[in-house]
Amino acid sequence: MKCLAIWVSLALFLNFLWEIAQLPLYTLWDDPDRMRIAAYVFHCLLGDVFIAVSIYLLTIIVFRDLAWPVRRPWTAGAFMLAARLGFTVFSEWVNVYRLGAWAYKPAMPLVAGIGLTPLLQWVVVPTLMLFIARRLPAFRAAAR
Repeated sequence: MKCLAIWVSLALFLNFLWEIAQLPLYTLWDDPDRMRIAAYVFHCLLGDVFIAVSIYLLTIIVFRDLAWPVRRPWTAGAFMLAARLGFTVFSEWVNVYRLGAWAYKPAMPLVAGIGLTPLLQWVVVPTLMLFIARRLPAFRAAAR
């Protein structure tokens, strides 16, 4: 449970920083209602943490290893990144092009119609999380 709490904390902190940094690339940034912007950022952050934790737990199940960040960082980490990227492509496509839940500004670089920053978010943030987690005593103890 300690490892899961750390994973949640890392997901909260790093995804919050990423969400704030990429916000100017979304049309929401131009909304004059700052409370609405804050509510959307909070909503997105909760979604990010849910995705991060769900895929972390899925990786535990698939690899049958609670300490995969220490024992299997390459294979399990690659699985985790692929799962996150797959979900991101699906989610961005549905939310931008089907539901209209959010929209990109023209400044957002696109890869096959999907925003580059959300794609990078699910490569950079989990890689940092894995890098940090592997060095923490709780994860090292779980690997013993």
